[in-house]
Amino acid sequence: MLEGFTGSFNFYDTYLFFWINLHLHNPLSDLLLSIVTFFGTQIFWIVVCLGLFIFGGEKGKKVALICLLALLLGYVLSELIKFVVARPRPFMVLNNAELVSYSGGYSFPSGHATTAFAACTVLGLKYGYLYLLIVFAVLVAFSRVYLGVHYPSDVIFGALLGIGCALLLLRQENYIWDHILKLKSRLVHK
Repeated sequence: MLEGFTGSFNFYDTYLFFWINLHLHNPLSDLLLSIVTFFGTQIFWIVVCLGLFIFGGEKGKKVALICLLALLLGYVLSELIKFVVARPRPFMVLNNAELVSYSGGYSFPSGHATTAFAACTVLGLKYGYLYLLIVFAVLVAFSRVYLGVHYPSDVIFGALLGIGCALLLLRQENYIWDHILKLKSRLVHK
């Protein structure tokens, strides 16, 4: 029974991949989604967090730290899962996949989706505009399938992982700040 479910799941995952990857392409979308995918990189969100930390006042410092911790947790977990699952990227195993942007490493889960959803969830819940930021993260996740480097299930799981990391860190925010203040107090008094 499990084999039947797995086979059906893989069939629909591959079918949806091909539908997005082969049927929606045009030169303008290729260009735009190649740019959008950059907004799922760790470096982009680290720069955003640095900007918040420097220019965002006291709230910006706190949000930047929580966001960076969510990004770090998401990165570590996604890389660990990639290593364990070791799923090849679609363009490596599917003959007709159209590759617009090359990406190395394994496919499951999508690190870009994890990163975008972690950051957008933290920022959306702390500053508002959650729905707008989630739509932005969905575009990043969609771009990964469109560009041929992830299956739909990779980005869905990456999105759930990113949201989970963000919610976990936001739930522990007071605990984190209490420990940072204690550490700061100890360093000042030495």
